[in-house]
Amino acid sequence: MARELMKGNIAIAEAAVRAGLQAYFGYPITPQTELLEYLSQRMVELGRIFLQAESEIAAINMVYGAASTGVRVMTSSSSPGISLMQEGFSYLAGAQLPCVVVDVMRGGPGLGNILPSQGDYFQVTRSAGHGDFHPIVLAPASVQEAIDFTVLAFDLAEQYRHLVMVVADGQIGQMMEPAELPSMREVQTVGPDWALTGARGRPKRLISSIYMLGEEGEAFNRQVQARLQLIKSREQRCFEYQTEDAELLVIGYGTAGRIAYTAVEAARAAGLKVGLLRPQTLWPFPEERISTLSDSIRACLVVEMNAGQMIDDVRLAIGGQVPVDFYGRMGGVVPMPDDILAAIEETYARMTVRVRA
Repeated sequence: MARELMKGNIAIAEAAVRAGLQAYFGYPITPQTELLEYLSQRMVELGRIFLQAESEIAAINMVYGAASTGVRVMTSSSSPGISLMQEGFSYLAGAQLPCVVVDVMRGGPGLGNILPSQGDYFQVTRSAGHGDFHPIVLAPASVQEAIDFTVLAFDLAEQYRHLVMVVADGQIGQMMEPAELPSMREVQTVGPDWALTGARGRPKRLISSIYMLGEEGEAFNRQVQARLQLIKSREQRCFEYQTEDAELLVIGYGTAGRIAYTAVEAARAAGLKVGLLRPQTLWPFPEERISTLSDSIRACLVVEMNAGQMIDDVRLAIGGQVPVDFYGRMGGVVPMPDDILAAIEETYARMTVRVRA
């Protein structure tokens, strides 16, 4: 298919439609509102379900209801709205219901601003509702990846009966790039064997997250942990550039990782042995690959559009084998390639001094 010039939010919305999205519930919030606005027309044209809820809390509970019937369902929001959905995420996890959530991140904390940020890392990888679970978190760095990861999100959600989040900062949601959309899939007409579709002529089904006895709750949680370990073993994803002989490894995701790519190119042109690893899954984090690379590098530089959140996962993956430096911008400020290049040069200089010492 031909490539088209598309805005990130619109591309995500159309990708969801072509992946077989059957029901969307959401509430407008910048910088993701174009996604909802586009679906308000597109879903109706196709005879599918679109509903603008009265709040993010209402939207995520509508998602819970639709997911219970086995349809492909999605919501989208931005950072403060995602905060309001946290309880709903936990209920979805407790009921083992597949769904897709798109988070187009903005500056914070609090109401913050409408500028791009990566301040939701903890929120989506650590605290997405109470209880012992993680959502699968996909982090695109381009409009094309946003399309591809949206389609992938629906497939992973159904495969594992799991909550999957596509997490893009506002820059990706608002930017325009040439990208290729997938072919239109047929909408599913037969639901899975656990879905609530009416019990006439078959035994009743029950979807619940309530386990009154401790032993029952623990048994269910053991099932959740087993599924998480399976996901962790199968779904770690990352993009690499010039890592084969790298002495310094730069790690960044989303827009920060994309800008770091340009800085790494400039560092290579200056004769510095620098490589880039860009996590495409924030959970499961690509710890296996980072751990392997830590055997051959001498230092690591983490680049984020926050005060340092992913850096904790990097340090755990590296296990203290090499020093880990950090460069970050906060509050909606997007770093420039020259800013990251300067941080690379500083880390590289310290790395050289350490070796000489």
